[in-house]
Amino acid sequence: MKNTIRALAIILGLVILAAPFGIGTPEISKKEEKQCAACHTSFGKPDLNDAGKYYKVNRTLKGYEEKKKP
Repeated sequence: MKNTIRALAIILGLVILAAPFGIGTPEISKKEEKQCAACHTSFGKPDLNDAGKYYKVNRTLKGYEEKKKP
């Protein structure tokens, strides 16, 4: 039982340490004056929508035009 708890604690620690490298930052949100949902499919998920994919390539949302849905 102790080994299982120890292993889970190590995994949790690694996840916490690696998390900042895998997600967007509040600085990007402030820079672009947009909420996180402007680029992500849902809050807390790394999945990007079209705007997020545009930002990933261009490092800015300037020039991005949202596609109109028919």
